[in-house]
Amino acid sequence: MSASKKREAAVKIAAEQNSDTGLNDENVREYLKNHDDFLQRYPDMLDYLHVSHASGSAISLVEKQVSVLRERNTEIRQRLKTLTANAKDNDMLYEQTRALVLKLLDADSVEALYSIFMASMKDDFQADFASLILYADTSKNEGWRTEPRAVVKKQIGSLFRGHKPVCGTLRTQELNFLFAEEAEIGSAAIMPLADKSAEGESLGLIAVGSANANHYSNAVGTLFLSHIADVVVKLLARLNSERD
Repeated sequence: MSASKKREAAVKIAAEQNSDTGLNDENVREYLKNHDDFLQRYPDMLDYLHVSHASGSAISLVEKQVSVLRERNTEIRQRLKTLTANAKDNDMLYEQTRALVLKLLDADSVEALYSIFMASMKDDFQADFASLILYADTSKNEGWRTEPRAVVKKQIGSLFRGHKPVCGTLRTQELNFLFAEEAEIGSAAIMPLADKSAEGESLGLIAVGSANANHYSNAVGTLFLSHIADVVVKLLARLNSERD
């Protein structure tokens, strides 16, 4: 009798015996889970255990374990690559934010602050669109953009709920109002300029936008933009008091 025939006969006999003793697949599974050193104590079993391969052929348990480890290794390398890329992006954002804050601190007027912010967003941050809007009862031509609160509320009021930052795809009307540019599709990150010393009163907003509708999404962090907004609010209070 060939070796394969003997093995089949042994399996058949074992199955018949197991039916009498109540041993089943679940019993074996639980036993192996509770005795994870079983194959170390009986390494010869590795020659008898086979699993189906995607190609349809049978491979040994050792080969299957190697395949699983390779897949896990590939997944871990991909995760590490993603984390490294994110770390580099955050480092760059930190340096860009730091440079902008230092420039803003040199502003000696609201007009200078506005010009520095807009230039940095376009030149340093490479944003497709940028905006800094200050609230005023009437629109004035003072070298920076002002809009009445009622107008802003009418145009993009649905975006601001609870004076929280907003990231996502915007409608054409919203994009055109925010950035005063003709844009048919795009996304943006919008941050209210909230004066925390005045119970969170909003002085206006800053926004950065992209022609890519998926660039700014709910998953995008707003930590750096929030930090810039805090600095702008503090500087506005100082510059406005000096102007008065």
